Amino acid sequence: MGGSSRVEVGVVGIPAQPRSASAASRSPAVPLLALLCACASAGAVEPAGVPPAAMPPIVEHLLPWSTDRERLTVSYLRAHRTAPLTGNAEVDTRMVPRAIVLHWTAGPTASSAWHTFAPALLAGRADLADAGALNVGAHFLVDRDGTIERLADETRILRHCIGLNHVAIGIENVGGGVELPLTEAQVAANAALVRGLAARHPIEVLLGHLEYRRMESSPLFEERDPAYRTQKPDPGADFMVRVRAAVADLGLAAPPPQPP
Repeated sequence: MGGSSRVEVGVVGIPAQPRSASAASRSPAVPLLALLCACASAGAVEPAGVPPAAMPPIVEHLLPWSTDRERLTVSYLRAHRTAPLTGNAEVDTRMVPRAIVLHWTAGPTASSAWHTFAPALLAGRADLADAGALNVGAHFLVDRDGTIERLADETRILRHCIGLNHVAIGIENVGGGVELPLTEAQVAANAALVRGLAARHPIEVLLGHLEYRRMESSPLFEERDPAYRTQKPDPGADFMVRVRAAVADLGLAAPPPQPP
């Protein structure tokens, strides 16, 4: 893909250490169980060494972060955020993620999506051009077989969802629509990725791009231009139902209902 590097990153975790039979015989099960029960009843935290929810396997395939992209990002934020910027580009293009937005590419391959996002300048998007020259992008890309690519640092601000770019991680899914419906492998990969991200960041809301306008009443939403809105179908209502069901135990909020 454009000569960029791809590096496999394994699942985060701590491998179990094997015990010999003799060691096991010297460690009676009952006293240990009693100790764990006593700790639990006293409100003790998890034992040391137990990792949080692991990130799934991810292939590093980073988009270029150039001085042009940084400059265009700052310009976009200055035009659209209601909060003031600091004047430090490195600070102003960073975020604390509090939402995750799921998308689809409407294209057939991960390669075509990567090459669409890679340039700093927006091209071929008349519906977005008036709002700024910064190209769209995403933090992660999920292929149709469930392979996850990391496209950008999770704390870097990218243009992917009006009003929420400054707080939202974007996950793109290859395909979408009637011609290329998203797959069960993508449902599973999105759920695993959401689970891992929620363990790493203070994520409050999980939404599909088609739901973003329901966030306009949220304090997370910032957009100076009241006319800058789009209607989006991605990643499909059924896809959101399935991903939400898979991560229901996380208790992530959905956008509030659309006002009448």
